[in-house]
Amino acid sequence: GDIVLLAKPVTLTEGDRVTLTTDVPVATDGTSKPEKLLYAVSLPPVHGQIEHINYPGVPISSYSQLDVLAQNVSGVHDNSHGAGKEALR
Repeated sequence: GDIVLLAKPVTLTEGDRVTLTTDVPVATDGTSKPEKLLYAVSLPPVHGQIEHINYPGVPISSYSQLDVLAQNVSGVHDNSHGAGKEALR
């Protein structure tokens, strides 16, 4: 089926951390099992990373819709001085 992804940009500044929730990325593919959808991090943040909350400091390259529903994924700014704001997309 068709995949629909709704996302709002999240802006992080130096040292910020944001937990991804269904308010940020939420997707559906027309099936009855949206929790099986997988996200791939194709363009990681320049000044930070996407990580699983149980493994802070370890970047991940993919996560599931179920991880988002459980609020187990966060975006983290790396504290780069002068890096300014960064948006997770």
